[in-house]
Amino acid sequence: MNQTIKELRVCMDIGSENHYVGIGLSNGELLEEFELAHTSEEIQKFFNKIEKLQDQYQLPVTFAMEGYNGHARPIDRYVLGRGYRLLNVNNLKLARFKEIFPGPAKSDPVDVRKMFELFHLQETLPAAKNILQEVGVIPEENERLKRLTRRRRELVIEKTSISNRLQSDLNAIAPGLISITGCASNLWFLRFLTARESFEQLARLQKKSLLNIKGVGKMYSDAIQKWQKNAALSPDVEWVGDMIIRDAKRILQLTEEIEQLTKMIEDLIPQSKIASRLISIGGYGVVSSAELAGEIGTLDRFTSEASLALYMGMAVLDNKSGKYQGTRTPRNVNFRAKAAMLVGVDHHMKLNPESRKYYEKKRSEGKKHNQALRSLGRHMTRVIWSMVKNDRDYEVKESSVPVSSNTSKKQVA
Repeated sequence: MNQTIKELRVCMDIGSENHYVGIGLSNGELLEEFELAHTSEEIQKFFNKIEKLQDQYQLPVTFAMEGYNGHARPIDRYVLGRGYRLLNVNNLKLARFKEIFPGPAKSDPVDVRKMFELFHLQETLPAAKNILQEVGVIPEENERLKRLTRRRRELVIEKTSISNRLQSDLNAIAPGLISITGCASNLWFLRFLTARESFEQLARLQKKSLLNIKGVGKMYSDAIQKWQKNAALSPDVEWVGDMIIRDAKRILQLTEEIEQLTKMIEDLIPQSKIASRLISIGGYGVVSSAELAGEIGTLDRFTSEASLALYMGMAVLDNKSGKYQGTRTPRNVNFRAKAAMLVGVDHHMKLNPESRKYYEKKRSEGKKHNQALRSLGRHMTRVIWSMVKNDRDYEVKESSVPVSSNTSKKQVA
């Protein structure tokens, strides 16, 4: 074997149903190209082919995937499970690379060949090196937290959307009813809406029946009866009323599913090194800690805490030209991690006097609320990095906060 050949390289352009694959050697020789159907049978045949080539050439195998975070499952797991090296091709940086070194056309084969070019250039061209980002093995508990928190977030968004629609429909067909509770997603109110099969029956419910609904006590039953006496239902109630009842049932179902997911997440947090450290920070609750642990996965993915801060959207990039001095927001940000981090930082700032002081200082410098929060988040990223690396919980100065059952009288980590 030629000593200049260091590894067997596999480049994949990931698609929803079919992937385009190129297999080559590190000396630039392209062995073959083909489409791979996303079926169990074809994927198994593909990995059998890679194993045979590995035995033939006696070389380590490195995979590069464009679209790693999309439809790559379960191929990415198979790659890491077999001990192969896996590189994620940064889509945004690859697009910029193709602008600098344009190809003859835009197609899956061209994209795969561009990935091979990146392989050859990564040792001498810093831009190429940054495009190919190594994917480490992420702990199973963090993978599970990622799936659970993303699922929970989707259900919360769906619940919010349906609640807004329900409130709008109620205002349209039953003026004054929503003002009893102020929020259409209150559990007692949803149980009231689903207590009968039609809206007209709800408008005629007797006090005894109202009191039998869980959460509807004397105060709410009296308010409902007061509304019933002057109720002026819209003519649309005949068909919109059924929609309202179905929406109310769906919100109740979503509420139960969200609670179940939250309980699963809470039980899983102690198993995660990152989540168990994050939740020790005042203000970082179950959901924020779990979302961050799931999206971060492992700190081994990052070269430094500055790299982690960019990933979570807690840092900005310099944007300077001549006398102009400015910054710009990086595009390669995990927006789920950014949202979870900002929620945690906001709650933490309200609980910790030192963090509050830092936030107010940034506000006095002219920063807006979100900018000041992000500045605090940048500082908290350093703290989180140190906590996880040193395997320590968050600690506060004894003089920073009053003594309470929820406050640890220790030195800052």
